Amino acid sequence: MNLADAVTKWAVLTPDNNAIVDTTVDRRISFIELEARVNRLSNSLINLGLEKGSRIAVLSMNSIEFLEVYYTCARIGMIALPMNWRLSAEEIARIVDDGKPAVFLCQGQFLGLRDEAMAQLSANDIHHLEYGDAGNDSYEALLAGSSDDKPEVSAGDDDPVLILYTGGTTGLSKGALHSHRTLYTGMLNQTVAERVVATDVYMLTGQMFHIPVALAMNYLAHGCPVVLMNFEAKAALEIIERERVSAFLGITTMLNWMMAVDRFEQYDISSLRNIQYGGGPMPATVVNAALESFPCTLIQGYGQTEGMTMTFLSQEDHADAVRGVHPERLNSCGREGFVTRIRVVDEEGRDVPKDGASSGEIIVHSEANMLGYWRKPELTAEIIREGWMWTGDIATWDSDGYVFIVDRSKDMIISGGENIYSTQVEAAIHKHPGVLECAVIGVPDDEWGESVKAVVVMKPGEEATEQEIIDTAREHLASYQKPRSVDFVDELPKAPTGKILKRELRTPYWEMADREV
Repeated sequence: MNLADAVTKWAVLTPDNNAIVDTTVDRRISFIELEARVNRLSNSLINLGLEKGSRIAVLSMNSIEFLEVYYTCARIGMIALPMNWRLSAEEIARIVDDGKPAVFLCQGQFLGLRDEAMAQLSANDIHHLEYGDAGNDSYEALLAGSSDDKPEVSAGDDDPVLILYTGGTTGLSKGALHSHRTLYTGMLNQTVAERVVATDVYMLTGQMFHIPVALAMNYLAHGCPVVLMNFEAKAALEIIERERVSAFLGITTMLNWMMAVDRFEQYDISSLRNIQYGGGPMPATVVNAALESFPCTLIQGYGQTEGMTMTFLSQEDHADAVRGVHPERLNSCGREGFVTRIRVVDEEGRDVPKDGASSGEIIVHSEANMLGYWRKPELTAEIIREGWMWTGDIATWDSDGYVFIVDRSKDMIISGGENIYSTQVEAAIHKHPGVLECAVIGVPDDEWGESVKAVVVMKPGEEATEQEIIDTAREHLASYQKPRSVDFVDELPKAPTGKILKRELRTPYWEMADREV
């Protein structure tokens, strides 16, 4: 199997049908055009002397060019290395140094960030390509000089095709390595859960440097057009109406913003068939409002960069819950997917009772699981044991196999669908000279799901304001990672080993939220 074969298939069956609609630049290309451009880029990279396994870095917002790189890497056995444009230049430099790409494609608006990152690296033998406003059009020039004949290269199955970098608990990024098979298997899970049909039109609301890009590629594999955007609520409604969008992936915040758009009811969104959401359970009030406001079903997907989507709370589960049948399951992330096995186990790997109370770690057995972490065999061996991937998420499960996440052993915070790692924020806060200790936790937030709170102990005789701590963090982090609030305390709760007990810090906030609900 080769992920790019889907483009060839539909270029033959429906050559003139839309493949990608890029609303950000008002441009659309057909399957036959996409096939030709992927072939040109493939031949261009081969002509540059790149070999199978070479990495192609991309720093860009959603675009046709971005997807072209994904399919080109798949076609000729290279590895796409997308990067989060919200990261600092320092973090971009670390990813480039770790991934060692042979080619770096940059959208014009991020050239400054690219240059700042590259200046921090001693070796710079990368072939740079640019496109878009402020770019030098070297990407298009490269394609123009190449043949659109399909290259004869053997690639697919277990060949690596994608590295997705995710923040680590050490404060350093690590790359989850996926193959054609792992992505294809994850796409199969999605096909069954979303009940994809040939007439679908998919809108990609997230960014392509995240794992949901595979959900968009799944629709393309079914011959369905994918509509690209950079999310804004009013624009999303306009695009759904204009392009007759039938499905998309969102988060609670996105749906709330869309429903709050002025004259929401006047938009024709009757084409919608299904909305999938992720990033945590959706409050019952929002589920009810969404099912009343959107003319379609809802499903929830729980997944990780390392394993794509692993469990699903189905369309029927949502419909049942709002009419009073197992309403508690709206707090669940559902049951294992079609080609996935889920267990909740203790530290010895033994299943905990399915009593809805006993907690353990979620482990996953699936061909959708990553091959491992890029250039980190020891860490890979810690995470993947005897075919099971240990997620670090702590949960209970009930007698019917519904999984309820109760904690994150890695102290990850999910705010607005973005993963925020507390240790990265803590490291930034510690750059304030007056800070003695700090702990960063996620607290309930009606809009974002969770927001970042810092609990800070100052050095004797030192003082700081909440805003000073936030400003210090902002200097070293992406904007979405900074704390939204700061508490100052005399000491942090600790175990006898000296480990900070973050659960004790979090509990009062979440208990208060539960009482309010």
